[in-house]
Amino acid sequence: MNLNCIIVDANVTQRLTTLKLINNHPSLNLIGKFSSVIETKKCLLTTSVDLVIMEVDLPTSAGFELLDVFNEHPNITMPYVVVVSNNDAFALSAFEYNVIDYLIKPVPKVRFDEAIAKTVLQAKMEENFKDDDGEHIFVKSNLKKRKIYIKDIKWIEALGDYVKLITNSKSFVILSTMKAFENELPNGLFLRIHKSYIVNLKKVERYDSKHVEIEKMKLPLSRTRKIELSQALDVIAN
Repeated sequence: MNLNCIIVDANVTQRLTTLKLINNHPSLNLIGKFSSVIETKKCLLTTSVDLVIMEVDLPTSAGFELLDVFNEHPNITMPYVVVVSNNDAFALSAFEYNVIDYLIKPVPKVRFDEAIAKTVLQAKMEENFKDDDGEHIFVKSNLKKRKIYIKDIKWIEALGDYVKLITNSKSFVILSTMKAFENELPNGLFLRIHKSYIVNLKKVERYDSKHVEIEKMKLPLSRTRKIELSQALDVIAN
């Protein structure tokens, strides 16, 4: 499996170092090198990228702003992300964004290859998640891994250090942050309508300025998300 990747790093020397690692890896195909969030966003909005290899400690803005672009544009598939950084202070935040790995510079080739192997494995697993019954994810609930079909998910709600996944037949409590779980879901089919709720857009029956209704259950709608919800539902309908 080959992955189209880009480098995001403001340091020219570090970009060259990462470039050499990429060029020496048989599964990677470099399609762009960037030094800022702004120019990288332009690429991601117009080009299909499988993997972003990035420094998050950037001079003018945090690299995580780049990952937020996928919340702003739910129809764009979020690529895999491997962080290559001088600073380990951002590691916790990075894993909340569900990055594949966090590498500290200077990165040994063996460590880089391990991160890419994880990425390739994840990509292959996600390919296999599509079967005759539809796309699905695996979640761990009550110490068991469970297969959940995307079409059966109604909504997800925050529950302290956990999230509660509501499906057509039952609910599951999963140890996860909302952001991490959101990144597991297909882009364009789900939308975070409130800090504590993510909904399956295909399950939405009606909404007003304060609520989204799914099977007579009224879920809170943030005022700032109403326009985004309307636009996302228009895309689903078409």
